[in-house]
Amino acid sequence: MKLKLNYSRENIGKPILSDIILRTGIPINILEAKIEPNTGEMLIDVPTEGERLKEFSSLLQRAGVTVKEITRTIEIDRGKCITCGACVSPCPVKALAQDENWDIIFYEEKCIGCGICVYTCPVNAIRML
Repeated sequence: MKLKLNYSRENIGKPILSDIILRTGIPINILEAKIEPNTGEMLIDVPTEGERLKEFSSLLQRAGVTVKEITRTIEIDRGKCITCGACVSPCPVKALAQDENWDIIFYEEKCIGCGICVYTCPVNAIRML
């Protein structure tokens, strides 16, 4: 499950995430991070579900981190898409591909939400959610 974490000024310098990883034993993958002196934002992939995910999320929230579950990262407007493929090659994780009919295929599980596809689409058919 992908989680978007927002850190406030008060907790930006604390090792909250590493403490929770050590406490729960759940390894995570940091997909994207933007840390500034007063705020921080991370997109992480937590390879668990159910009660363990709830516990992980709850520990973050108790430490003052805002947590949002990310179920979808982008949306392709098939009515606008001209299947040109401009979004496919720039994707750093190969979350977009073209099939034998040149239709765009989106692999949600691979997407890290970087937004490169949004900026490369010449007809604005892709948007971040």
